Amino acid sequence: MDTHVQPRDVILVHIDGKPAFYGRVEEILFDAKKGWRRFRFQVLTLPPQEMVWTLEPVQIDGEPFTMGGTPVQIERLADPVPAEAPADPAPRPPGKVIVFPPRKGD
Repeated sequence: MDTHVQPRDVILVHIDGKPAFYGRVEEILFDAKKGWRRFRFQVLTLPPQEMVWTLEPVQIDGEPFTMGGTPVQIERLADPVPAEAPADPAPRPPGKVIVFPPRKGD
């Protein structure tokens, strides 16, 4: 594909210069209009909803554009960085088992 944004990427859509909603890219298909793409994404709201926008690849990659005169921009969010496990975890003392409710004599 000719964009940096790919299916399964998470995006943040800015409307009028402010963060508006998150989405997950489902697919990017060629449109009948030469050089344009059908950009299908799932808006991460309750209830979830699907949108399809017809955009140029540079707009999918973050170049600002307008819809009905309103400024819009798509931002691809970076992939999460996996947390690193501690190199040498300190040993833990043995735990104490507590029974609920306590029995007589405990």
